[in-house]
Amino acid sequence: MMDRRNFLRGAALGAGALMISPRMVFAHVETDRRFVFVIQRGAADGLDTVIPYGDPALAGLRGSLAIDPGDMHKLDGMFALHPSLDRLAGFYKQKQSLFVQAVASPYRERSHFDGQNVLESGGSSPYQLRDGWLNRLSTLLPKTRDEAIALAPTIPLALRGAAPVNSYAPSNLPEAPDDLLTRVSALYDADPELHTLWNRAMENRGLAEAVGARQDSATVGKTAAMFLGRENGPRIAMIETAGWDTHDAQKQRLTTQLRGLDQLIGALRDGLGDVWSNTTVLVATEFGRTAAVNGTDGTDHGTASAAMLAGGAIDGGRVIADWPGLSSRQLYENRDLAPTLDLDALIAVVAAESLGLDPEKTMRTLFPGRPFNRKLTGLASA
Repeated sequence: MMDRRNFLRGAALGAGALMISPRMVFAHVETDRRFVFVIQRGAADGLDTVIPYGDPALAGLRGSLAIDPGDMHKLDGMFALHPSLDRLAGFYKQKQSLFVQAVASPYRERSHFDGQNVLESGGSSPYQLRDGWLNRLSTLLPKTRDEAIALAPTIPLALRGAAPVNSYAPSNLPEAPDDLLTRVSALYDADPELHTLWNRAMENRGLAEAVGARQDSATVGKTAAMFLGRENGPRIAMIETAGWDTHDAQKQRLTTQLRGLDQLIGALRDGLGDVWSNTTVLVATEFGRTAAVNGTDGTDHGTASAAMLAGGAIDGGRVIADWPGLSSRQLYENRDLAPTLDLDALIAVVAAESLGLDPEKTMRTLFPGRPFNRKLTGLASA
């Protein structure tokens, strides 16, 4: 039977999560730097995100999905950003964002479940590893006494492992009145442990109320910033975004998805203020989509995609690509953008440089057995 102290421990910490978006995870470690991983669940189309408008084969493949070059945010003579990515384009001009094209994890079979398992676990194949690379990353840094917190019904695989994590989901119970909360606070003033737990829960509740109960993209970014920006707050975060599986009506759907992502990152930057200079945001998906449009104005499951980096700690203003080309003989299995850069190595290098860790040791810890790519170093402040 759960004793009174453990019950109140869960209730107090849970109360602070009631109004927070249930799609964020925070880890507490000792560092002044911040690292944020944004996962695009559903396989985001990298060819419509970081558009290789300079490749002559693109127009013939995209058909009804083709975007007017005049509407794109031109990055260089080869690549441009989707028109919805206004804030990220602005960061690019400030050298606070960069983009990596034709990147992929080791997975090649095009199943969402298996692809996300490989991406989050850091294995070479599905279900090879039972813990996640983000959890292993947190073990490389001194941790505070706080456990990681997943504001979700379940803990994402990326944060499962040896480092302790708690999961809290929104409650269906009616919200407690302020008078009751005041009385409980007074009741626990004399108990050092419960007093600390309760105060932390009320602090989280106040943060939640400050941004409201909405779960739109900008609010998610603002909420994450309020946690990450606190002097004693978490330093590692994972934000889950869904809806990237655009088998039909991709032009309209992807416009909405990318606008939301852009707003999320923009709100994160605005909310962090000066802390943005010590922040790195990495955006990645489990795999890309077919190079050619399908019969329902969408794309199907593919292979390589694009990854995005943003933050004041980024050495940005550039596109990283070993471009494979889009002609029929250059496509992977005659249908997909061919992978030429390793997503695992990208994650390890960016995480290590962002948090002041050794890149090669980080690669061995996060992605055991995978090759280290020294050419990807120098993307973030070491």
